[in-house]
Amino acid sequence: MTEIISVRFRPGGKQYYFDPAGLTVAEGQGVIVETGKGLEYGTCVRRNTQVEDEAVVQPLRPVVRMATERDEKQVRENRGREKEALRTCQQLVERHGLDMKLVQVEYSFDGNKILFFFTSDGRVDFRALVKDLAGIFRARIELRQIGVRDEARMLGGFGFCGKPFCCAQFLDEFQPVSIKMAKTQNLSLNPTKISGTCGRLMCCLKYEQGAYEDAVKRCPKQESFVECPDGAGTVSSVNLLREQVKVRLEDSTEQPKSYLTEEIRVVRSGKGRRPEGYEPPPRGELEKLRTQEGEQLRSGRKLSDGPADLNQVLERYLSEGGQQQEGGQRQGGRRGRGHGKPAPQPQSGRQDKGARQQPQQPKPAAPQDGAQSAHTGGQNHKRRYRPHHRRRSGGGQPPQA
Repeated sequence: MTEIISVRFRPGGKQYYFDPAGLTVAEGQGVIVETGKGLEYGTCVRRNTQVEDEAVVQPLRPVVRMATERDEKQVRENRGREKEALRTCQQLVERHGLDMKLVQVEYSFDGNKILFFFTSDGRVDFRALVKDLAGIFRARIELRQIGVRDEARMLGGFGFCGKPFCCAQFLDEFQPVSIKMAKTQNLSLNPTKISGTCGRLMCCLKYEQGAYEDAVKRCPKQESFVECPDGAGTVSSVNLLREQVKVRLEDSTEQPKSYLTEEIRVVRSGKGRRPEGYEPPPRGELEKLRTQEGEQLRSGRKLSDGPADLNQVLERYLSEGGQQQEGGQRQGGRRGRGHGKPAPQPQSGRQDKGARQQPQQPKPAAPQDGAQSAHTGGQNHKRRYRPHHRRRSGGGQPPQA
């Protein structure tokens, strides 16, 4: 076992292990430690702790001393100098016409080195800029190009969730994130919805990936052929968080039913045809898959099941109403279409050609014309398309040749 303390040099930055060298350091106290850049000021974020030897990279650098009031004052002065150095460097970048964006400036504790962070789409020749900066500040100048993720961590901000950036708050390092994680979690693959402010995939996709991968192992794939307590069918949707699936039964025209993953048995995983020579097991054997929790799920009145039941009732009502309306139209024959009123469109069933052309008929101009058309309804139906002004000129008689 090795005794260590964790030190962070910047808010939201990475934590580093140091040897306390016999000192007892509390969380939040400032310390002066020895690094590869020289003496640096840091804040203790983890007090004296014993860790395994494998977790420590040897040799472990020691803590030089506890920070004093003079050290705290020196750090505050360096923060003020950083703002002035940022403004000066921005003016020099515009003067040289360089395609780069300054993000942050860091002063070393002793002030002998200044580090400039910038972003750019390509490589930048900043040799002339370094010479000008060294002549102004009389210190070692280093320019370091960073990516958009590091830029977001340094600048900070709020994400789409309304909370501060994870990378600027508690993440020590960036975890690899891929589009495959979004597919596993059934998220939208729209880049604008799964990308953070930096333009890269959100780091929070990594947080629950392990739980989703474990749930995927227990749940069947969509369009899989499975056996359930009510028969065999195809999986139409999968809810990984609740570990529930909806199965579309083969011998049923009803809406897909919900089942727990414990109540189904996979016959064929993934898309494909029904297995050749498959014969469903006896109903008694399938009933053994039924569980009490599954019955409560299917019998409960939930919001997710309400629209499905409503659609089922509407489809049955429309299908029955369409059949009755179609039968009534057949009994009426063609006589009903000579009254000058458009026939109502049936909701379902077959429609003859005349019924589809009915809405294009011209409407009668006056009630007496409608009565006259009703009187001549038994004659040839082509008279319905004759212009009305000809009827008025002839007193209802066809014009003489």
